[in-house]
Amino acid sequence: MTGVEDQRPRIPLLDVADMNAEQRRLHDSVVSGPRGQMIGPLRAAIHSPELASAWSVLGEFLRYRTCLPPRLNELAIIVTGRRWTAQVEWWVHVRAAVAAGLKQEIVDAIAALESPAFDDAAEFEVYEFTRALQQTGCVPTVTYDPVLGRWGARGVVELTAVIGYYTMVAQTLNAHQLPLPEGATGLAPETILVTLPPGRYGSAP
Repeated sequence: MTGVEDQRPRIPLLDVADMNAEQRRLHDSVVSGPRGQMIGPLRAAIHSPELASAWSVLGEFLRYRTCLPPRLNELAIIVTGRRWTAQVEWWVHVRAAVAAGLKQEIVDAIAALESPAFDDAAEFEVYEFTRALQQTGCVPTVTYDPVLGRWGARGVVELTAVIGYYTMVAQTLNAHQLPLPEGATGLAPETILVTLPPGRYGSAP
């Protein structure tokens, strides 16, 4: 299975005119909030408005209000999106990551499944934490402790929640084949579940 075999949505993607009153209230809340648009998994979740409402609140917190700086939050999100070849997740959050200060060379390396080189220790730690959790379902002590030491219990708990939440986002996008916006360029065709290479910190080989 590849990420581009058939990108036709598998469920109806509702126009505003097709929404019932509960769905319309949720839609209006999302587009008037920090997201400003509804192009991702909420287009699927809105078929269950109660789910979508809870989803939206959690997603806003994990994207905009964790204790991690935005570039680190977005780094964890794009690593997750890359792991699952989640086209919409990648497209949205790569732009946000670069805007938050993540270097384009790091983004390009992650996209190409090459080892990204980090000059910033905090970025390297978040990359390795996210990569380990995505690849193995757990995080070794040598990878966990630097994040805990830098950001405390709150930080490591929130980072883990970001990774878990955006895994749900990625799987929702992929399961229902939610499309990229017209004209947007996604990731290259390949198997959905990819292997992420280790990152490199500083002058490490």
